[in-house]
Amino acid sequence: MDGDRRRWRQCLLGGAVFAVCMAGTTLPTPLYGLYQEKFGFSELMVTVVYAVYAFGVIGVLLLAGNASDTVGRRPVLLAGLAFSAASAVCFLCATGMGWLYAGRLLSGLSAGLFTGAATAYVMELAPKGGTSRATFVATAANMGGLGCGPLLAGVLAQYAAWPLYLPFVVHLALVAVSAAVLARLPETVRDRRPLSTVRPQRPGLPPQVRSVFAPAAIASFVGFALFGVFTSVSPAFLAKSLDVHNHAVTGLIVALAFFASTAGQLAVGRIGVGRSLPLGCAGLLAGLALLAGALWWDLLALVVASAVVGGVGQGLAFRGALSAVAAASPPDRRAAVISMLFVVAYTGISLPVIGVGLLVGPIGLEGAGLVFIACMAVLVVAAAGYLLRRPARAPA
Repeated sequence: MDGDRRRWRQCLLGGAVFAVCMAGTTLPTPLYGLYQEKFGFSELMVTVVYAVYAFGVIGVLLLAGNASDTVGRRPVLLAGLAFSAASAVCFLCATGMGWLYAGRLLSGLSAGLFTGAATAYVMELAPKGGTSRATFVATAANMGGLGCGPLLAGVLAQYAAWPLYLPFVVHLALVAVSAAVLARLPETVRDRRPLSTVRPQRPGLPPQVRSVFAPAAIASFVGFALFGVFTSVSPAFLAKSLDVHNHAVTGLIVALAFFASTAGQLAVGRIGVGRSLPLGCAGLLAGLALLAGALWWDLLALVVASAVVGGVGQGLAFRGALSAVAAASPPDRRAAVISMLFVVAYTGISLPVIGVGLLVGPIGLEGAGLVFIACMAVLVVAAAGYLLRRPARAPA
């Protein structure tokens, strides 16, 4: 019993480190308006800056997504924290767009190292028989951390001094504490090999994972696409269309989507993996409909409702997808397979975001948002139909 309690404490500490890293990736979200005023760039540049992060994540996942299976979880996570700290330093030194691009790229590198490795690490730190709860800890740390970033930055930017500096100073302190915590946690990879043996992974999957991976990837793509556009564009919509200039309110609304995702993930244990994926798609469709209403009628209440409903749908779909994929993966390739799932998810973040940015000029922010919603609605319906015909199986 004492051993289980110690393992759960280690699992939760690993989740806390995961959350700190992910919070750093969304920290600039409520600050983009301030950077626009300071450097004078367009909405397209906001989406490009945001998408640079996704390209960094995808690059690391493809080139080194299996690194922690080879050299161990802790060395990879410590490297991820170093990139996170370097990203914060870039934002602290920012005197032009180049610094923002560099900061977002480094942030993407940190997230790319963390996503697969930290998810596998948190699950492996849990005691035997605790896989389901550990999966929730990992996904909640991921989404909860993403939600805490804009909330922390928004509150500090609105109510404290140095709005473009203090959030990153606080994050640097949290990263230092996280590194100290990680140094005291055990390594979970027993058969470790030198870094020189790490090779870029080909986009392939073990045969036993393929039937599970397809519906999981579809659901993840749609959910992350909604979050990507919501996170990058909603601050500008709140300021320009709804006259919401309070950075704390902007950060809270964005954070609600991620917190609602955590609530959706918690519900998967009762709903079941097989049903959570199609139900998650239904929630995403409802969230898209609410967001369309918010854009059409300029209603703040519908923006909030969209964040909550869409977030719950994303959480249902994402945890169901992650549980199914992790359960079907062989232990020695689990982190690599999870990394491939995140490659699909972060492709959903990057491509639609840039598409919206390109459309803002000719048809305006609201029009670009409505085009995105229409495209995602078609994809959600197609994904739900696929999942109903080929439901993901619950993990054994």
